[in-house]
Amino acid sequence: MTVKKNEADPRVIRTRRLLQDAFASLIEEKDFDSITVRDIAERATVNRATFYAHFIDKFEILEARLMESFMTIINRRISGHEVLNEETIQSIFLGVCDFHKSLSTMCKRRNTSLGAVFETQIKEKIQAILLSFIDKDKTQSSPHEQFLINTASIMLSWGMYGLAYVWNNEGGLISAESFVEQSMPLVMNGAKELLE
Repeated sequence: MTVKKNEADPRVIRTRRLLQDAFASLIEEKDFDSITVRDIAERATVNRATFYAHFIDKFEILEARLMESFMTIINRRISGHEVLNEETIQSIFLGVCDFHKSLSTMCKRRNTSLGAVFETQIKEKIQAILLSFIDKDKTQSSPHEQFLINTASIMLSWGMYGLAYVWNNEGGLISAESFVEQSMPLVMNGAKELLE
C-alpha cells in the first residue's frame, strides 16, 4: 500500500525544500552525473527513503529545480503584463536569457547541458505562457486559425529558447537587453499570427 502525501502539509513542503536546497548546493560542487541520491539525502540530513517519498530520482529533483527557477524568473519579468504584445514578448525573451545565464551560475562545474536535458519542457512552458495571454475567443476560432496560432507559438518559443541558448553559450558578449533588442525584429516577424 502506498501512502499519498499531502502536498500542502508544511512538513512535506519543508522536506522538499530541504532536499532541493541540498541538491542546489551539490550541483555547485559536483557534476550532475556524479551526484547520487545518497549524496542528496546525506546533505539534506534525511534518509534515502525520505528522498524517494518526494522524488523518483535525481532527474526529477533536477527538473523541479530547473522549472521552479525558470518560472520564478519568467514571473518576475512578466509581472503586470495582461496582454500579449511586443513588450510582453520582449519580457518573456529576456526571462529566457536570464534563465540560461542562471544555469551557468547555478551549475558552476562542467554541467554544460543541464538546460538541454529539459529543453523540451522549457520550450513547452514558454509556449504555454505565450498562449495564456491569447484572447480566449481567438483560441476558439476556426481549425485553420488555431493551427496558425499553435504553430506561431511553437516557433516563437523554440526561437526564443534557441537564441537565448546560443547567446549564453557564446559567453553573453553583449548584455541580454542589447541582444534581445537586436533580435526582436526577427522574433516579432514570427509573432504576427499571435498578435493579429
